[in-house]
Amino acid sequence: MILNQIIGQVTEIAKEAGAFIRQERLSFDADKIEYKGLNDLVSYVDKGAEQKIVAGLEKVLPEAGFITEEKTTTKVGETYNWVIDPLDGTTNFIHGLPVYSVSIGLQKNDELMLGVVYEINQDECFYAHTDSPAYLNGKEIRVSNKTKVADSLIATGFPYYDFSKQQVYIDLFADLMRNCHGLRRLGSAAVDLAYTACGRFEGYYEYNLNPWDIAGGIVILKQAGGDVVNFKGGGEVVNTRELLATNGKITAEMLDYINKYFKD
Repeated sequence: MILNQIIGQVTEIAKEAGAFIRQERLSFDADKIEYKGLNDLVSYVDKGAEQKIVAGLEKVLPEAGFITEEKTTTKVGETYNWVIDPLDGTTNFIHGLPVYSVSIGLQKNDELMLGVVYEINQDECFYAHTDSPAYLNGKEIRVSNKTKVADSLIATGFPYYDFSKQQVYIDLFADLMRNCHGLRRLGSAAVDLAYTACGRFEGYYEYNLNPWDIAGGIVILKQAGGDVVNFKGGGEVVNTRELLATNGKITAEMLDYINKYFKD
């Protein structure tokens, strides 16, 4: 499989799903919201977008399976699997806050090979594969060159159902608040990773993440020159439910902050 031959098809599928989401927002019926768990919202738009993405990707790589947030398909691939979040930032979407995205990653066995993140409201499509640079709407992107947390803008996410580490998270947040340019919570992990890849953020950290939240963005950030590690500094992040993503220059300092509070 030549990744360069399919990346264009995948970006078009993401944009088509994004166009569907954008159109549905104009007449969105909030009465049809469902709850998968505490504060874990889903809508008919999430499911409809996922069905469109799955149908499109099946034509691109018929042998591949799927790991999807909304479980609209149960097909599992022996070697290749698409990792899909059809609407990352559902809560933002429901409330009309314009930060949400489509995220698609391709995994060969345990290796992420390709990633696309389409931020719908800004019409910004980020993409990369392991044999390419990272791009935003056709223009190559790189991480920022800031070398200190003190000079950095940092993104994070807040837990919405598992509050067992709430206090240490707040303590870490307060420490960083005093020692960086600022902290931002956009509500879409995929966008946070993409924005770190293009230098808008120097770093992003969060826990309680799922593979579909981050698979697409991880590839983009790595190909843009960034680091992606878990809270212990290890390379396994997709299934550890915790992630630190940086421009590659503040990784060690960010880990020092994190490990002051996340000690186990």
